[in-house]
Amino acid sequence: MCGLSGIFDTTGARPIDPGVLTAMNDSIAHRGPDGDGFLLEPGIGLGHRRLAIIDVAGGKQPLFNETGDVGIVFNGEIYNYRETMADLKKLGHQFKTHSDTEVIVHGWEEWGPACLDRFRGMFAFALWDRRRQTLFLARDRLGKKPLYYALLPDGQFVFASEMRAMLCHPGVERRIDPAAVDGYLALGYVPEPGSIYKGIYKLPAAHSLTIVRGRPLPKPSRYWTLRFNPRPMYEADAADELIDRLRESTRLRLVSDVPLGAFLSGGVDSSGVVAMMAGLIDDPVKTFAIGFGGSADELGYAQAVAYRYHTNHTAERSSVDYLDTIDDQATIFGEPFADSSAIPTGRVSELARRGVTVALSGDAGDELFAGYRRYLFHMAAQKFRARIPDGLRRPLFGLLGRLYPKLDRAPRWLRAKTTFQELSADEAEGYYRTVCKISDPTRAGLYTSQMSSMLGDYRPADLIRSAMAQAGTDDPLARAQFADIQTYLIGDILTKVDRASMAHSLEVRAPLLDHELVEWAATVPADLKIRSSGGKYILKKALEPYVPHENLYRTKQGFATSLAPQFRGAGAERARKRLEGASFRDSGLFDQAAVTKLVEQHDLGAFDHNQAIWSLLMFEGWLKSVHNAPAAVPVARDAAARVAGGAL
Repeated sequence: MCGLSGIFDTTGARPIDPGVLTAMNDSIAHRGPDGDGFLLEPGIGLGHRRLAIIDVAGGKQPLFNETGDVGIVFNGEIYNYRETMADLKKLGHQFKTHSDTEVIVHGWEEWGPACLDRFRGMFAFALWDRRRQTLFLARDRLGKKPLYYALLPDGQFVFASEMRAMLCHPGVERRIDPAAVDGYLALGYVPEPGSIYKGIYKLPAAHSLTIVRGRPLPKPSRYWTLRFNPRPMYEADAADELIDRLRESTRLRLVSDVPLGAFLSGGVDSSGVVAMMAGLIDDPVKTFAIGFGGSADELGYAQAVAYRYHTNHTAERSSVDYLDTIDDQATIFGEPFADSSAIPTGRVSELARRGVTVALSGDAGDELFAGYRRYLFHMAAQKFRARIPDGLRRPLFGLLGRLYPKLDRAPRWLRAKTTFQELSADEAEGYYRTVCKISDPTRAGLYTSQMSSMLGDYRPADLIRSAMAQAGTDDPLARAQFADIQTYLIGDILTKVDRASMAHSLEVRAPLLDHELVEWAATVPADLKIRSSGGKYILKKALEPYVPHENLYRTKQGFATSLAPQFRGAGAERARKRLEGASFRDSGLFDQAAVTKLVEQHDLGAFDHNQAIWSLLMFEGWLKSVHNAPAAVPVARDAAARVAGGAL
């Protein structure tokens, strides 16, 4: 796992400022504490920070082909690199290292952009081909590794693994995009391909970008599309195949020249991954868990799996004052990010890094095998919509949704307002409302008139609508899963894991996100994923011989806990002070009276606005710690020498 940065002159061969390049690269040193390296030629500069995992001695980057005219900076892992290397050797390519990075260089020489079809792994990279005067950028199929870019008015193309590196370039402007703000408050993250700033973009997952000097910047090109095509399966056969695929995917992710372990929450997904690991390696698996006490503490379930497989288990209990974490979290993510589970994810990453450099995780089980409760509701809602004509359903349930009181503190069965509103909408709008963090009316009430006018016709619900339209199926569960994979998984879950783990120089690998396993999961029919009792049916059945029954069939908890108590009493006063501060007030985006009222309503217990308050606080922290921070990190005095030498 590494970090990369670069500057490319798309119009000519103007010199690249080595001071700017080193500043960009130094800003992401946490992604690669084991060293740095540079490529500097007329009109092109590449920077790399290395976290050495494979071929520790020989895999230093930038890495070049035999003739030195193709070079690469790479973040990620190619898990099938040995097989691909063997294929390339048969075609006459000579390798200087045992690194997976070199496979990409020779793959480009042999197959061009089609090399991406051959790679099985997680990656973001920038490859420079001097003979073709071409810069080639690519990101893995499911967006596990990040890549930002911007084309500046003077023709310079700037790119990096994180926003903080982008902001080290003096030509990159910090113009907040109102649509990104609204998307962030609606979903809890800034959805790709945009970023919080106008003109800075994320290369979308499963896309590449081929830039030829002297030609206009093209649009990113998609090289892979997930297709949901459910087909009939026998339960026993599906369970057997799932285990075979999960075992193979886990085996591929055990390739490492440094210590390796696993996160173990005690849930279905992480327990399954640990069970597979235990059957594939001789030594005890190193497992790591963290708990915070109370009803959300899962350490007992993690201990049960650790005991069963005799793992080398490390567990800690901790406490979190979320208000104290805001500024650090804002700096880590570089953009507003409101998933509060990022904090415990960072804590368990810090714990794991004390013992290993690589950790396997159970991410994506919910998206692939329908583990979220909202899927069951979505399927039921779609059946309901199909039975009642739109002309009756929309006005009737729309009226009920408007008239029914908002009873946040009432028992769940009395909180019908949201249900009525969702049933009045069509499929995409209804599903958007289930994943929306702050409702459209609430957000609109928080904005200044200027902010509202700048938004125009933008609606975050259109992101869900567009994703569902691309799903290629009429199956309601598949459409919801596809939408989550295209939006929530990439924008929230994988962003959270990447930034939280890399802040501690830890590489995290997710066996369930192997693209071949993902493609197979997309063929599993709905009746094997979800039943009236809940989701992940076939995954749980498949893991019954491997994971304790109580771990598989307990109520889902996860890292996220309610922050409601933290924003009442003294916490409400602390939140109010932050949201009345200069950074937030001077942004001109929010109606201060409306924000203050929101905090007061929550403090009094009349409403539960904890998600909205946390989202606003994280935005305030981002404004203060990132947006209003100095334009660049200090430039090293010996920058030119460092870049020329390519060493620390």
